[in-house]
Amino acid sequence: MRPFDLDVSWLAACIALDQSSTGGLWGQEQWRRELVDPRRLCIGLADADQLLGIACGWLVVDELHITVLAVDPSHRCLGHGASLLRALLERALLNGATQATLEVDASNDPAIALYERFGFRTAGCRSGYYSNGGDALIKWLNLSSMAGRV
Repeated sequence: MRPFDLDVSWLAACIALDQSSTGGLWGQEQWRRELVDPRRLCIGLADADQLLGIACGWLVVDELHITVLAVDPSHRCLGHGASLLRALLERALLNGATQATLEVDASNDPAIALYERFGFRTAGCRSGYYSNGGDALIKWLNLSSMAGRV
């Protein structure tokens, strides 16, 4: 399986994966925007026609803001998150990004470990960022430092 660019033909699969893996971050219209706006990068990983994971981000000048990285719960711990993150960061580099940033739930140890393997560093915390009151860590990566990372 190789990561690939998602398009609007994957809309229903993105919504279903979002629901099963995150509880539904976005609705149909937000997903449609993600898949059609050229400033937004959306990478997928599929086995035949089953979407196993997604990684999306917004390009703003020379910065990639990662908005979602999600893997189907039944396919986690198989390296899919790392493959998707790597593909998204590589695509951002090709599009002129020099930095990447994201927010991650401060209690999501597996995600934090993945981001740190890629060189993301914590730059701050947003207290009460999530609807459940949880804090978000703000992570940054200088993309020039990505060479040689997992």
